[in-house]
Amino acid sequence: MVNCVVKNWEGEDVGETSLELKVAKEENAAAIVHRALVRQMTNARQGTASTKTRAEVRGGGRKPWRQKGTGRARAGSIRSPLWRGGGVIFGPKPKDFNLKMNRKERRLALRTAFSSRAEDLIVVENFAEQLSRPQTKEIVAALERWGVEGVSKVLLILTEIPENIYLSARNLSRVKLLKATSLNIYDVLEADKILTTTEALAQIQEVYSD
Repeated sequence: MVNCVVKNWEGEDVGETSLELKVAKEENAAAIVHRALVRQMTNARQGTASTKTRAEVRGGGRKPWRQKGTGRARAGSIRSPLWRGGGVIFGPKPKDFNLKMNRKERRLALRTAFSSRAEDLIVVENFAEQLSRPQTKEIVAALERWGVEGVSKVLLILTEIPENIYLSARNLSRVKLLKATSLNIYDVLEADKILTTTEALAQIQEVYSD
């Protein structure tokens, strides 16, 4: 169990909360997190790259010139891989890169990864009502008050994403918004700081508890 300080909109410490998730054993933790990360990144590949072999390229049915007597090298088809516009030798073909991983293992890896970022976790009170209208500079100022000034990547986790918060944060390239029910291991590990509300943290522990 990890105790986390809760900050309010002004950046003041107003209480404490705890993070308690079932994680992998220390000797297996790195391996299972690595497997889950590789799976997510590999499954993101489209696998649609494709080239044509000499059998698939249009044309080339007639021999370009006679076999002997021209002084040129022998040629049987203009679609030879040696010719411009010809087929491709050992080129890519559509492929399914998907890797499988048991659901329990995936969730265990996510819990382990999230718990490993406890030192970079910042918990704040729900601040949706603090924004009466979309205003990016208010979010920027709040991030500074919460101690994430100068951080290149911030993962902001909420139970729901109100329109005011979405519109205020969408122009900030360093801030990524995620729902607590839509966490993924790549974003959790990539962020320099993880910012979550108390409600979102409770939802994370409820949703990913097993």
